[in-house]
Amino acid sequence: MSRISRIRSASIVLAAAAATACTVGRDYEPTKFDAPQQWQQNADSTLTADATVDGPWWQTFGDSQLDELVGRALAQNLDLRAAFARLQSARALRGVAEADALPSLDARGGYEHRRESRNTPFGAFIPQTDIHTIAVDASWELDLWGRVRRSVEAASGELDASAADADAAAITVAAEVVSAYVDLRAAQQRLKIARSNLALQGQTQSLVEARVGAGLSVERDAAQARTNVESTRARVPSLEASASAAENRLCVLLGCAPGALPVTLAGDAPIPTAPLRIAVGVPADLLRRRPDVRAAERRFAAAVARIGAVDAERYPRLSLGGTLGLSANSASEVFDADSDLNSFGPSLRWNLFDGGRLRQRIAALEADAESMQVAWEQTVLLALEETENAMTRFVREQSRRESLQRAAKEARRAVELAETQYRAGLSDFQAVIDSERTVAALEDDLAVSEATIASGVVAIHKALGGGLSAQR
Repeated sequence: MSRISRIRSASIVLAAAAATACTVGRDYEPTKFDAPQQWQQNADSTLTADATVDGPWWQTFGDSQLDELVGRALAQNLDLRAAFARLQSARALRGVAEADALPSLDARGGYEHRRESRNTPFGAFIPQTDIHTIAVDASWELDLWGRVRRSVEAASGELDASAADADAAAITVAAEVVSAYVDLRAAQQRLKIARSNLALQGQTQSLVEARVGAGLSVERDAAQARTNVESTRARVPSLEASASAAENRLCVLLGCAPGALPVTLAGDAPIPTAPLRIAVGVPADLLRRRPDVRAAERRFAAAVARIGAVDAERYPRLSLGGTLGLSANSASEVFDADSDLNSFGPSLRWNLFDGGRLRQRIAALEADAESMQVAWEQTVLLALEETENAMTRFVREQSRRESLQRAAKEARRAVELAETQYRAGLSDFQAVIDSERTVAALEDDLAVSEATIASGVVAIHKALGGGLSAQR
């Protein structure tokens, strides 16, 4: 057969293969989830059903230092860098799957010296030979049943899931930076409050000790005053430790060693103030915005595609192969016109019996796909739960803060009245001690409440999906 005839035959084989090609396995169909029409907290004036704002939500606090810290963390955080590396790996693996659809070419060259046995017919005439070969081998599997196409679908699903994981990592990093910053400022404010109350209680102690020296009060009052002072002083070290821990956490989130934060973070800057209104959208938006939901859905799609890739192995696999090259007994004759060699032809492989291994592999992959679907549904439910809880805590904490503000104001007034009456001899010292303890506790609780509200903003935005895209 001439070379033209062989090419014509190859074209016929390719045309026939293309005409009969199909994709086995079931196509992925997104599962629908009936999300609630609105959030339980939508009636609150602080939370609105407006579309949530994408992008740097932390800027709603209006704190330039916080903005700088989050920006540095998104550029330097080690967890985020690892997530990007995993994304690059998934992108490369999809490239590997796509490459299976293309022909492969291998170049080879070799030299073989062969000595034949003289007791064989061939060895009696040509006892030894030298063969020099230069050739290119080509092979191409025709994707008749969609094995490669399904593999590409699975790899694409994993790539999308890795991209969603990177988004989730960026959202988590931003949220943790804001939370650590809030913790730092809260610890600093609580220290300021404790030291202010310590100074107030110290003044009271001096007053009582002076009255004891003048015979106007008993020693018990002085002992109570000293107890009050030392009790407040004992809270300072733990608050300093909390501030230091928040600083160290910020350092690690920024990808640097503890102690490398700017000195401008020291001091007593106020706790970030929560925005007056937060746009939370509707529950259905959660399925689109939450990266963990997207990742779970794409892994489900990849699991379905893998079933088809393995199912295709039940059918014949047709490959085309060929060789073009040069071969001669002498190196000087390799490039002569008569030294060319070529071969071409299809090959068919069909697994007729494997003891049921392929069937069991398909069954295992179907079970995996079902588990991925359940995982996706569970992720949606957990996302709805997390968001509802974050909104509820945020709204309820605002009511608690208002009560604490009124209580702290009245407690300050009670301290002034108790001290005035004590000086006038109209009440005992116990009333002063109780009032000072109450105001110290309420002002500390108020600072904690302010931090809890700021952290509530973080929790809501994180639960809603954060609005960040970290893909590179």
